[in-house]
Amino acid sequence: MAPTIANKPLLTDLVAQTGQVPLSHVRPVGDRPDLASVDNDSGAGIPLIDLKKLNGPERRQVVEAIGRACESDGFFMVTNHGIPAGVVEGMLRVAREFFHLPESERLKCYSDDPKKAIRLSTSFNVRTEKVSNWRDFLRLHCYPLESFVDQWPSNPPSFR
Repeated sequence: MAPTIANKPLLTDLVAQTGQVPLSHVRPVGDRPDLASVDNDSGAGIPLIDLKKLNGPERRQVVEAIGRACESDGFFMVTNHGIPAGVVEGMLRVAREFFHLPESERLKCYSDDPKKAIRLSTSFNVRTEKVSNWRDFLRLHCYPLESFVDQWPSNPPSFR
């Protein structure tokens, strides 16, 4: 059964049907980032980690840089990871295809259980969060691949 507007679990489907961001996704003004105080001029941004030196004499510095980025920012971007551009482009293509599938097909992967290894959702824990995030995501565990790939979406056909 297709969800009604009141219980559509994904932000993209809510916005597509109503034309506006639902109140369940709007944070109180006091909880929003103060964009006027964001430092855009210092050059500080997403930490960039070059993995080219990971298997050489500078391994320790690379590992320390990853640790600092995780502690200070919680995320980082990598260069020289060795994944061919064609593989990355293919992954992005199939992800776009998945998110453009009809709602009924995408919702086969939906879960509000944050412990599920494979799940489509919009927030980390929709059961407990007071305000939902402005994104939809597909979480896929993939290591070891043979333990999870059979649980991945079968549509689009090239997904797995």
